[in-house]
Amino acid sequence: MRHPQNLFLVGPMGAGKSAVGRQLARMLHLNFMDSDDEIEKRTGVDIPFIFEKEGEDGFRKREAKAIDDLSKIEGIVLATGGGAVVDPQNRSHLGARGFVVYLYTTVEQQLARTQKGRERPLLENGDRKQILDDLMVERDAMYREIADLVVETDGRKVKAVANEILERL
Repeated sequence: MRHPQNLFLVGPMGAGKSAVGRQLARMLHLNFMDSDDEIEKRTGVDIPFIFEKEGEDGFRKREAKAIDDLSKIEGIVLATGGGAVVDPQNRSHLGARGFVVYLYTTVEQQLARTQKGRERPLLENGDRKQILDDLMVERDAMYREIADLVVETDGRKVKAVANEILERL
């Protein structure tokens, strides 16, 4: 099977980037990396703490450095944070250094998927649906700009999404 040297997953929170990324890495016999996990590993604190102490701007600077470093590694599947595409440099690095898959999901599905689990700093203050709507309006075109492939994830199992990506590579 031929596959790209690097596979980068972009999309909004709740799209399944980490879960699908882990599955793809297993199927392709590649290493899995997650930019948010890398930031937490480098700082020794969780992302909500970084947002609290440094704000979103501080977090985005750390994210840009992590994405620059991680996207240079060969033979990986990388799950990025939902806002990684906001930085033009991140979009440039991801688009130039690997095959980019946009995992698209509706705001309704994001709401359902982000109810439990990890804290989501951007959803902490305000109406969650409105915040997700606004983020989708702001970011959808950026995801699509760098995507080599767009795959819908609404109501689908992780393995089905991973299989579709493999079939379409």
